[in-house]
Amino acid sequence: MVCSIASAHCLPSPDGRYIATLFPTLINVRSIQSWEPIHVVRLPQDFIGPFLFFQWSPSSRLLLVASFDQVRVFSALDANYHATIRNPVAPHLKPTHIDFGASDTEICVMASFGLKFTVFDLISSKATEIGSPKFSSSTAVRRGFSFRPQSNHLAILTRTAGKDTISIHAFPSRELQRSWAPETIDAQGLLWSPDGRWLVVWESSALGHKVVFYTPDGNLFKTWSGPVNPTHEETDFALGAGVKTVQFSPDARLLAIGDHSKSLSIVDMTSTMEVLRLRHPNNLVPKGTLQIWQERIGISHGPIMHTFIRASQAVSPPPRPHEAAEQLSGCATIAFDLSSNLIATRIEDFPSTVWIWDVQAAVLRAVLLFHGSVSTLSWHPHVRETLLIRCEGDHYNSVVFIWDPLSEGPQSVDFSQQLSGFKAVGKWHASWLGVDASTPLSLFYSDTQNYVLASLADSDRDSLPWINPRNPQGGDGPSRAESPLELVPATADEADEADALQAGDDGDIVMEDTYGYKR
Repeated sequence: MVCSIASAHCLPSPDGRYIATLFPTLINVRSIQSWEPIHVVRLPQDFIGPFLFFQWSPSSRLLLVASFDQVRVFSALDANYHATIRNPVAPHLKPTHIDFGASDTEICVMASFGLKFTVFDLISSKATEIGSPKFSSSTAVRRGFSFRPQSNHLAILTRTAGKDTISIHAFPSRELQRSWAPETIDAQGLLWSPDGRWLVVWESSALGHKVVFYTPDGNLFKTWSGPVNPTHEETDFALGAGVKTVQFSPDARLLAIGDHSKSLSIVDMTSTMEVLRLRHPNNLVPKGTLQIWQERIGISHGPIMHTFIRASQAVSPPPRPHEAAEQLSGCATIAFDLSSNLIATRIEDFPSTVWIWDVQAAVLRAVLLFHGSVSTLSWHPHVRETLLIRCEGDHYNSVVFIWDPLSEGPQSVDFSQQLSGFKAVGKWHASWLGVDASTPLSLFYSDTQNYVLASLADSDRDSLPWINPRNPQGGDGPSRAESPLELVPATADEADEADALQAGDDGDIVMEDTYGYKR
């Protein structure tokens, strides 16, 4: 593992080549391969925190930093590039979403209370405002707009006078090309298919099962109205809650639709017909094609140990606790792997269970039973059938799990052993490092004071993506303290700030932290 100092804003680039860390006065961009700082961006003196958003561009070339009243875009490698957007929303309003759009030259800003959605073009310095976006909260804003692959057309859902409207905007001008009222009463989201051939819109679950399929030019093609062949238990599905979540497979061949039941519908997009209904059972019976792994937690004077044993007898997944604040139901998470052959699901009825389905064979392949509620499921972006799992609870501080079909159950990765105090400081995050499949699997972890890179290499002979050229043999290398103040020479006016940071007063930076090169 490799460790280094971080802040509350620390992100790897989408291509897995760089790590950017936002400090109060600068941005440090480090190369993962050489582990050396390759660029330092000094923030303008009139650009001060708190910072609300920090993002990489899709191409890994630009960095976005946003405060309440300013949006700044910097190049990760070129000191001469700099763009500024002042007052992106009306005074006294807080933006709920700021991110890059379909390209590096677009910035999308959502104002609070759903007043407007604005697309800024960094090349022409023009802004396109779209009024009354339907979803403006930070948790739901992503359901309200979608960019079409290849052509980059923007589809956005708005609502005025109690009626939904879908509008299509061209790239890069964002001129309105077409708008129409969808065949819904209270649409809950829209999504382009990965191949750009379909735009799907789903109805509120309170109004039954309904997913509407549109062609790219806005023509209605078909409507899905619930399971085609419901079981005896589902004969009254029309009286229950409808669609909860939808997800396309990466190859755009399948669409998974989850509702508030324990079942999942699979639609074949070549015919837009339901071809499969996956049902999460209440009782699990091990057999040759089904692996059931149960977690065992060992607590001693040392670190908490997470191991898994394969069930040999029938078991039942643990249900949601009766004392829970809300008694939720239905499919909460759907995730296709890179091959589009496996689906990982989590349903609210059994929040600590991960279900892994083989779509081609139409069978349940694996069930992973944890003690804590599962919070995130993430397949590797470049390696097939490799799943990252994170759980909630005191026993899962800085711990993630890796599963693949050939492993003997999920393998735990405990980052706390690399941290001072052996626990995370503030909120922590773990994700795949987006390097290609030619290098060993790698993970990125960060909290408010540290970040860690971990390799899942099978042997010492496997090449690591961050080997230091000055220490090509790997192993333990020289350790040194790192400070953002070392990267940019401090002036006399900054002496007081430097003293404060070195004393640890800032809270986001721990000066005495060190890092070393380890396998």
